[in-house]
Amino acid sequence: MSQLAFFVNSDSCSGCKTCQVACKDHHDLAAGLHWRRVYEVTAGGWQKSGDAWTTTVLAYNLSVACHHCADPVCGKQCTVDAIWKRPDGIVLIDQSRCVKCNKCRADCPYEAIRYEAATNTVSKCDFCVDLVDAGGRPACVNACPNRALEFGELEDLRQRHGSLDRVFPLEDPAVSRPALVIKPHRNAAVMASHEPEVGNWEEL
Repeated sequence: MSQLAFFVNSDSCSGCKTCQVACKDHHDLAAGLHWRRVYEVTAGGWQKSGDAWTTTVLAYNLSVACHHCADPVCGKQCTVDAIWKRPDGIVLIDQSRCVKCNKCRADCPYEAIRYEAATNTVSKCDFCVDLVDAGGRPACVNACPNRALEFGELEDLRQRHGSLDRVFPLEDPAVSRPALVIKPHRNAAVMASHEPEVGNWEEL
């Protein structure tokens, strides 16, 4: 089996959210429904030294969606088999089977499964499976002006970019083994010891 995956270059991400807009446009998502989200991570503050103030503020952006995990915990306890994984690793939801129990939403460590008010069911990033099956790329990857997103076989991405699959605020990858490779922002290591926080929860 293959495993398609996303590569996210946080060091190149400007936080413009073009990826998020492209996703919403391609899938015609309702207002307030986001399959791809951009975390704005901040840390630090201001320190007074004599009569002057100096800043220790640092920040980075991280674009995330469903990670199409190798071990998708979202589907493990679905009693109606509404969540399934294709041979190429793409995890999909069959809304016609969904019984609206919301167990998958509670189980996903990345909050990737979203409530869809229009259908009173759940949905999530489907890797733009229609574009991929036609030989193309996901809409978010096509749209990124800074080329901060890539997609491909997980092992190929790891060979080219390393194997990191967690930075703040993502959860422990051991839970579901996300098909994700991250190039961390240059400030990420320093910020880890300065109590980083997500500054835009209200958007997510």
